[in-house]
Amino acid sequence: MSNSPLYLQIKQFINKKIESGQWPVGQQITTELELTKQFNVSRMTVNKAIRDLVSEGKLQRKPRLGTFVCAPEEKAESPLLDIRNIAEEVSQRGKNYSSKVVKQLALPADERIATKLGVMLNTPVFYSEIIHFEDKSPIQLELRWVNSAYAPNYLEQDFTQITPNQYLSQNCPLSAIEHTVEAIIADAHIRSSLELNANEPCLLLNRRTWSQDKLVSSALLYHPGTKYKLSSKILL
Repeated sequence: MSNSPLYLQIKQFINKKIESGQWPVGQQITTELELTKQFNVSRMTVNKAIRDLVSEGKLQRKPRLGTFVCAPEEKAESPLLDIRNIAEEVSQRGKNYSSKVVKQLALPADERIATKLGVMLNTPVFYSEIIHFEDKSPIQLELRWVNSAYAPNYLEQDFTQITPNQYLSQNCPLSAIEHTVEAIIADAHIRSSLELNANEPCLLLNRRTWSQDKLVSSALLYHPGTKYKLSSKILL
């Protein structure tokens, strides 16, 4: 008997069934009740194993029907050391891009945003919140703060037709970027926006951009960890 936690043993059992082809794509797996009897564990333990596999994109729950094996899903990919227009990225993958503007407004910079943008407290800044979609599936939640002095027409843009990245690149040519990446536990708003399961991983890219010596924008870019990856290529 393995010394690994019981829920991991159940995960390994299900994974072997999938990888061997015994449970092909579309196959309904053994019910939670049957697995509790088979492994002599609690329903909570079985549920934990299945929730993990759902979060990893290997299983899919269908209300009132059961749990089924999913087709492997190729992750979308963005370059970490560069800035590309997400609409172009999606189109280059042969997918359909669309977006939903959640918020687009002016507000006074609080202490956190003033520090991020290098402006005085209560300086007017522009804020946009946008969900980007690939084939109607959300792949990025973008929260962006922009120095109004450098992009005065930002709020007049229709960001369902042009992305903030595209607009700012055209009007404030990029000279420098700052990136940090971290895995986070998504809050309820992020989960709702990206249609994440409760335990699904989330990637956060924190980005600031400069045009010449001007700090133009600061953005938080959230991605579903099971559908997205960031990469870099360094020539030596």
